[in-house]
Amino acid sequence: MIDTSSKRLRQADIAAHAGVSVSTVSRVLANEPGISEDVRRQILQVASDLGYPIKSPSATLPGTLALIASNGVTGGLSVFYEGIVEGLRSEAVKLGMPFDIRLVREVKATPDNIREHMESVGAEGLFLVGIDPADALCKWLEKSGTPVILVNGTDPQMRFDGVSPSNFSGAYAATQRMLKAGHRRILHLTGSHRHTIRERIRGFEAALAAVDGAEGRVLRLPFESNSSVEAHAATLAALAEDSGFSAAFCMNDFIAVGVLEAIAEIGRRVPEDFAIVGFDDLPCAEMANPRLATMRVDRVALGREAIGMMQFRLQHRDAPARHVSHAVTPVTGGTLDEKQHP
Repeated sequence: MIDTSSKRLRQADIAAHAGVSVSTVSRVLANEPGISEDVRRQILQVASDLGYPIKSPSATLPGTLALIASNGVTGGLSVFYEGIVEGLRSEAVKLGMPFDIRLVREVKATPDNIREHMESVGAEGLFLVGIDPADALCKWLEKSGTPVILVNGTDPQMRFDGVSPSNFSGAYAATQRMLKAGHRRILHLTGSHRHTIRERIRGFEAALAAVDGAEGRVLRLPFESNSSVEAHAATLAALAEDSGFSAAFCMNDFIAVGVLEAIAEIGRRVPEDFAIVGFDDLPCAEMANPRLATMRVDRVALGREAIGMMQFRLQHRDAPARHVSHAVTPVTGGTLDEKQHP
């Protein structure tokens, strides 16, 4: 028996003793498929030896499936959703909720494909992560009575439960930060069909409307290719047309990095001549030079919240739908001077 009485056990401890990744441990404890039986037995044995509490899939909780929007450029899992996956998996393990996960292109989220995915894993509950269900899918989900949680998504008609960052207030706060720093002509770089992103546009515009003399311009980017490259080109074009803009609020940190590169290219100083604020607080924000000022989204918390909402929905299927918004928090960085301005 391994002595670990002096500290609180974590999945990372199991991974270290078993010689596998934390992700593999998480998948085994969540009872996900795709792990060899030898590895599964080894991890469960190590967990048992360490005294880690292992819950068997609950007999009272039906199986669930998370379908996650694949990255439009790479076809893989977006960096943004990695934290959400971590939260989903860890909370499912905690509750003993049978849980599976798959990547899917949003255009493939049709009733027939969704039904096939759910039947293949025996799931009753469905998480749509980063996917705004089309009308045909909404009608099927309603008719079938499928318990659904939209993660990082909203339903304007409130037919389904959902959890997301507070996109409106987060964008409002991000824009306020630049206004308080003295900027009055601000660009907003965006580009997505999603409801969550449209809320960020509304927050940007509302913050500007609250300050006399403030002016904004929304630059809509195509998202079929690299967003950072598109942002770089759009920023150069906008400032060539009108050099009076002194700041940019970006719908995510990838776009903010593209803006930062464009500003450096034309020889303007950051943050003295031009300020930039991103959104999400992704790893690229910390690696940028200077570090990006941004708005942090607690993606792990979103995943955990979604599991709790599914547990409630599975037990109260006729309850009215609800939407939960998590506040986003400011992260300081070298792209915005936030000292007091007169």
